[in-house]
Amino acid sequence: MDVQAYALLGAGLATGFAALGAALGVGMVTSKTVEGIARQPQARGPLQTTMFISVGLVEALPIIAVVIAFLLYGVGSA
Repeated sequence: MDVQAYALLGAGLATGFAALGAALGVGMVTSKTVEGIARQPQARGPLQTTMFISVGLVEALPIIAVVIAFLLYGVGSA
């Protein structure tokens, strides 16, 4: 296999694993937030704010992976 094939394979794997990791992370954050709200309903506001910040940080991972995938695609096509 040549360099382009490896670059495309790496781009696909990076994007796929990042999406899988982000999905697991968002699921865990959301489930723990719902559990916390169920235990203490009066803490709903601060818990939701923290959840949205955490989900945003977790979702940054696949975005970075897509950027890396595009860089690898550029290396592979050169």
